[in-house]
Amino acid sequence: MKKYQQIIISLSAIVLVLSSCMVGPNFQKVEVGIDSIDTFRFQSAPVDTVMDIAWQDLFQDTTLVALIDSALKNNFDAQIAASRIMESRAYLGYTKADMYPSMTVGGNGAFGNTLGGFPSNQSAAGNFSVSANVNWELVFWGKYRRATESAKAEMVASEFGYGAIQISLIAEVANSYYLLLDYRNRLKTAKQTLITRTESLRIIRERFENGIIPEIDLNQAQIQEAIAAGAIPIYERWVAFTENALSVLIGENPKEILTFVNIEELTIPITIPAGLPSQLLTRRPDIMEAEQLVVAQNARIGVAQAMRFPSISLTGLIGLASADLAAFNASDALIGSVGAGLFGPIFQFGKNKRRVEIERERTEQTKLNYKKAVVSAFQETEDALVSIRTLEQELKYVKIQIVASKNATKLSKQRYDGGVTSYLEVLEAERTLFNIELYYSDLLQRRLSAYVILFKALGGGWVQTPVVVQ
Repeated sequence: MKKYQQIIISLSAIVLVLSSCMVGPNFQKVEVGIDSIDTFRFQSAPVDTVMDIAWQDLFQDTTLVALIDSALKNNFDAQIAASRIMESRAYLGYTKADMYPSMTVGGNGAFGNTLGGFPSNQSAAGNFSVSANVNWELVFWGKYRRATESAKAEMVASEFGYGAIQISLIAEVANSYYLLLDYRNRLKTAKQTLITRTESLRIIRERFENGIIPEIDLNQAQIQEAIAAGAIPIYERWVAFTENALSVLIGENPKEILTFVNIEELTIPITIPAGLPSQLLTRRPDIMEAEQLVVAQNARIGVAQAMRFPSISLTGLIGLASADLAAFNASDALIGSVGAGLFGPIFQFGKNKRRVEIERERTEQTKLNYKKAVVSAFQETEDALVSIRTLEQELKYVKIQIVASKNATKLSKQRYDGGVTSYLEVLEAERTLFNIELYYSDLLQRRLSAYVILFKALGGGWVQTPVVVQ
């Protein structure tokens, strides 16, 4: 008896040791492999500051805040991303189940006088059974634990992906809203210009009919009125397109979007400190998502390596079998068995080796994607910083152009009325003013969008912080 106990203890120890083994590489932090930078080139805020501004604090416009809130709740891409999280959580549980024994039940019953499908000389007999089957593949080499590790990393990646979708959605709604304000401001400018040019055409026509001016001046005035009138349907179309896009972003059918401010009335967002470049690696959800995908793929190498080694399956069966239903409760109706099976590859012409090589190369690809995400994050931040800086400077000089152009237009009309200059000078002044006012509206929109892009590039405004499951 003592001998059997020693054997059982020894076998249990061997099983425990083998079960604790996991083949395959453990995850190591991916080194980007590029020159490190201490600050961004166009950063103006102190480098030790940390960007931690919620989107509700950045956007002061109540209409925009309502649109963003609606998009976060109803946008289809956000709902799909949330569903992916639930899917990945279910898949994690599905994968974990392989680590434990599985049990199935079954039963059958037959009655007849056939043997192997042919009539038997014996009288009709019955055959009835019911059983419970247990099967457990011992988790040697860590195959299922590596699979679980991969599934867990994919679940965390999906949560980071949800955060990335939310930040992108906030930025897209804000940019579309600013674009809508820009187009409406340009439409307003076109309508005001049309009113002015219609009045100018009326005066020019009266002068022509009285023989004061040549017909070419009338034609030029007609052209300028038509240019202003033609710009109106263009901006009406762009307003409608932008409204439709915004409606879809907030999960609704295309409709009119009511706005209550002019783009020139919007205040400049508060200064967004860029912080240290290294902080991007832990602040941007898309980078964290890319890193977790490396973790998931790295674990699959271990799964592939474990498949090169033998696996042991334990099976058990217990049940009842009898030729007569009435005898099911008899002691001799009890059946049972315990067994073990060993399965392992021998000759597969390098298939298992190639499987490991495939997973290694896929892991290398995910590492490269991670590095690409990091470098792209640096680029996006640098681009946003330089955009803010240069757009601020450009706006300052365009304001000067608008003031000068308005005065030039006024003086040109006075000179024309006094007979000092031709109508061409008036046309050129009006055309310049119209183009500058349209460009100024575009600059206002691009400056606001640059702050939004920087906000997104720095990984700000996290709505949901992913929770890493242990």
